[in-house]
Amino acid sequence: MTADPIAWDLAERVAARVGGREPFGDSYHVDSLLPDFEELTREAEQLVTEETGLVSASGPARVRVTDRPGWVHANIGSMRRMLSPLTEKFGDKLDGTSVLAPVAKGLTRRVTAVELGTLLGWMSTRVLGQYDLLLVEDENPEDQDLVYYVGPNVLALEKRFGFPPREFRLWLALHEVTHRAQFTGVPWLRPYFLSQVDGIIGQLDPGHLAEGLRRAVAEVRSGRNPLDEGGLPALFATPEQREVLDRIGGLMSLLEGHGDVTMDRAGADRIPSAERFSRVLRARRANRPGPAKFLQKLVGFEAKLKQYELGERFIAEVEAQGGPELLARVWEGADRLPTMAEIRKPAAWLHRVAGLTSV
Repeated sequence: MTADPIAWDLAERVAARVGGREPFGDSYHVDSLLPDFEELTREAEQLVTEETGLVSASGPARVRVTDRPGWVHANIGSMRRMLSPLTEKFGDKLDGTSVLAPVAKGLTRRVTAVELGTLLGWMSTRVLGQYDLLLVEDENPEDQDLVYYVGPNVLALEKRFGFPPREFRLWLALHEVTHRAQFTGVPWLRPYFLSQVDGIIGQLDPGHLAEGLRRAVAEVRSGRNPLDEGGLPALFATPEQREVLDRIGGLMSLLEGHGDVTMDRAGADRIPSAERFSRVLRARRANRPGPAKFLQKLVGFEAKLKQYELGERFIAEVEAQGGPELLARVWEGADRLPTMAEIRKPAAWLHRVAGLTSV
């Protein structure tokens, strides 16, 4: 077996430096986070079940409050598990008989690690909560199926904008718990999602990078930003991979839109400040300085923000035609999921599903 071509330890160290330390990480308020999030996550699960009918088959959610380096460490672990087939494949590409092969391989590992660490470090300053859906049978179950909250980032926003802490924490919990309910309450969803991701990873090849760069140049010459439709992942995808990315994009738009809609509805009677939370965070996403805005596009973060808006619009149009009962059909099987084209034009999904289910 080849050596791992990504220097994960270096990536983690770089991410820690880029992410820095939020001053509130040393605040005495940190002590309130874990008991609050444990209590409010339990409440959020009940509210989400009442609103959606989705019940986790994996039992109650487990909470982990962490700091920025802890979030990076968890995501490095998830990425390492997910990307192991790809890193072995890239490692094979770098193996060779040339006396320069070990040098080239070492440089590639370090460059990749620095790039990955930079991206994760920047993301660690933005994230507030996350549900980790990856499960690996031969690894510690205590480190899997967790709902994470990045405590210092949460405290910083509460302080900066004067958010009522209990309301804001329940609001965050509702979104993350909705994602967990989706993946653990719909039996086929997790394996389907992971199979799509595996399909993308299994088809990746370093040779596609040159073709992606040519496409980027053509986009720029046409007056379009080549990073607008999903960042680097979409830019370097083959036509086959783009089809899979389209399916993943449709699914993620549905899940993110469903998360936001559920968060608003389930917390309507419990979170009077919810509309203000949403307004402030939308403005926070939009008002990024130039370099940060570019980085958002680079990693596909801008596309993710569009997923929220498009997903909510899709849900509104579907429910306008058939109510929550019609929307619930998306959980019946992978063939009922909307593609990205159907997310943009819900009438196409309505026509297809009505044809499948009409009597």
